[in-house]
Amino acid sequence: MSRMRASLGAVLAAMVLAGCSSSGTTSKEPEVAANSDGRCQAGAADFAVGKQASAELLEQARTRSGAQAARILKPHDMVTLEYRSDRLNLNADDRGVITRVNCG
Repeated sequence: MSRMRASLGAVLAAMVLAGCSSSGTTSKEPEVAANSDGRCQAGAADFAVGKQASAELLEQARTRSGAQAARILKPHDMVTLEYRSDRLNLNADDRGVITRVNCG
């Protein structure tokens, strides 16, 4: 019985650690844009729609939106379900072209 509990504990620990791993998306959390409270304003990053996803584009969009964090989401990326008002999401298609901009 104790072996079963130890195995279950190991599996549970592995699942928790897997949830903390990175899936290759870019996330930056540097300083807040000037005159901003750190909340994301997606409309200010609409310029990114139709452009090829890149680290430079992500940083430009993050800065303009006033968000503290930003990430590029591809169609099959796993994401967490929490809503963060300070995070910008750039949604990209399979070719890496930004299709939608939103906060959360």
